[in-house]
Amino acid sequence: MELTVLNQLFSICKVRDLSRVNFGKGFWFLSKTDEEISLVCETGAVPPGAVCRDDGWKAFRIKGVLDFSLVGVLSEISAVLAASHIGIFAVSTYNTDYILTKAADFPRALKALAEAGYQISESANPGKPTG
Repeated sequence: MELTVLNQLFSICKVRDLSRVNFGKGFWFLSKTDEEISLVCETGAVPPGAVCRDDGWKAFRIKGVLDFSLVGVLSEISAVLAASHIGIFAVSTYNTDYILTKAADFPRALKALAEAGYQISESANPGKPTG
């Protein structure tokens, strides 16, 4: 399985006001429940007035489109990283999954995954690193 490194720095935030989120720029992931609104975005795009934020995350995505019938994809990746004592924040989209680790752990995470047989590649459209 191939993993594609994203070159941006990310932040994980809790927000109340979506009108201050710039949805037209860069990567962002939004989730809303009955208890909160969470936003994962490039660090330079954290909206003003975020209730709280945690900066310093790097990410990779599972390359390609994952069929919904696949079982254990995130479980296998998270097990490799857990064995190396690396925490994750996972985000799923319709096509694939994105895994974030703290930037300080990211090189170690990529090394552990490569040693476990994952192919690691750089993003074809790396964009400008932010943060």
